[in-house]
Amino acid sequence: ILPLMMLADLVWQGLPQLSFGFLFESPTDAGRAGGIGTLLVSTLWILAVCLLATLPVGLGCALYLSEFVVPHSRSERILGLSLDILAGVPSIVFGLFGYAVFALQLGLGFSILSGGLSLACMVLPLFVRTTEQALRSCPVRYRQAAIALNISHSGFIRRILLPSASGGIAVAMIISIGRALAETAVLIFTAGYVTRMPESVMDSGRSLSVHIYDLSMNVPGGQNNAAATALVLVMMIVLINLLARYLSRRWQHAR
Repeated sequence: ILPLMMLADLVWQGLPQLSFGFLFESPTDAGRAGGIGTLLVSTLWILAVCLLATLPVGLGCALYLSEFVVPHSRSERILGLSLDILAGVPSIVFGLFGYAVFALQLGLGFSILSGGLSLACMVLPLFVRTTEQALRSCPVRYRQAAIALNISHSGFIRRILLPSASGGIAVAMIISIGRALAETAVLIFTAGYVTRMPESVMDSGRSLSVHIYDLSMNVPGGQNNAAATALVLVMMIVLINLLARYLSRRWQHAR
C-alpha cells in the first residue's frame, strides 16, 4: 500500500507539470521553471559511464568467484565478507572517496566521468554478489555435459554458463541501475550541480536525483517540479527494467 501511496502523491503533484517542453527544455529560475532536458542528458551520461565500468569488472570478478575460488574455502569467505561489507557502506563514504581519488588525485574534477566512476565503485559489490549467485545457480548437469563433450572451460563459460545465467545477470544490472539512478550523495561530491548541457564526460552535470534534492531542500516553490522530476525518474527505472527483461529473454531464446 505504501508504494502505491507514494506513487499516487507523485502523480498528484507532478503530473500537471509534465509536458513535452518539461522533458526537453533546460531548467530556469533555479529549477522553478523550464524543464529537465539537460539533466536527462547528464543522468544518462553518468549512468553510461557507471555501467561501462561496472559490467566488465563486475562480471569478471563474479566469474572468478564462481569458477576459480574453491567453495566454502577461507578465500571465498574473506572475499564474500569483503563484498558484503562494501555493499553496506553508506553512499556518502563513496562520495568522499570519489571526490578524493577521481576529482582530486586523478585530476578529473567535478565531472560526469568522476560521478560515473564513483557510482561504479558503489554499485560494484552489489552487482558482483548478485551475478555470482546467478552463475552458481547453473545446473550441475550442464557442467557434466560440457565435460562429457570435451568442451573447454572457456567454451563452457562463453556458450553455456553466461547464457544460462543471463536472467540473473540482467537482474543484477537492473538493481545496479536502480541504485545508481536514485543516488544523490555520491554525485553531489563528484558530478556537481551545473545544469547546462554537457559537451563531454569531462564537463560537470547535474543528475535527476540531485535536482530533486535541490528543488526540495534549497529552492522555495520547487516542490511541484521536484515531484514531476521524481515521476520521470520512476518511469525511467520501470522502462529500463522492462527493457532489460525483454533483452534477457530474447537472448536466452536465441541461444
